[in-house]
Amino acid sequence: MNKKTPLRPQLWSDRPVEETISVYDDWAQDYDDEITERGYRTPARIARALQGRLKPEAEILDFGCGTGISGRALTGAGFATIDGTDISPRMLEIARGKKLYRKLWLGEPGTVPAEPGTYDAIVAAGVVSLGAAPPETLDHLMEALAPGGVLALSFNDPTIADDRYGARLDGWVADKRAELLLREHGPHLDDLDMGADVIILRRL
Repeated sequence: MNKKTPLRPQLWSDRPVEETISVYDDWAQDYDDEITERGYRTPARIARALQGRLKPEAEILDFGCGTGISGRALTGAGFATIDGTDISPRMLEIARGKKLYRKLWLGEPGTVPAEPGTYDAIVAAGVVSLGAAPPETLDHLMEALAPGGVLALSFNDPTIADDRYGARLDGWVADKRAELLLREHGPHLDDLDMGADVIILRRL
């Protein structure tokens, strides 16, 4: 039996954005094989959760699309109009080769390149998390939605343990700027026995 490649030890720790880009650029070529080998469940869980909540023709932004694993899950769930953005050029190269997306572009850290109402939904699978996008990214994503728009994201176990992320989410709901449609804990990475909350918010 082949020995599994260890996941990058710095994945779930705070670091400068330049280092994050470097981590994912270096990982891009092997990412799909390594993460699939570990039993990466969250993109498929998010895609299933959106079925019945969005029409198949909904326009979706896959924010932090990486190599396209989330895009593949969304197309498998019946969604056909998906754009993608990521801050890693090499990850985007892999995603482009899969021909899952209507448009793909390189993102700028700390921004969401969409005017409110451009998309019916934004998906951020494994993105707003410790070691990836910081807590305030949730604000940027919500602000890029018009009222009625949906944000689907995930908080893995290390992120749930970091109160900064939950505070952002709770603030949107408490201030009645968003409605929490779903928050469900389930598997994230089987091989690490790591879970994640799948979260769906509607902008009010």
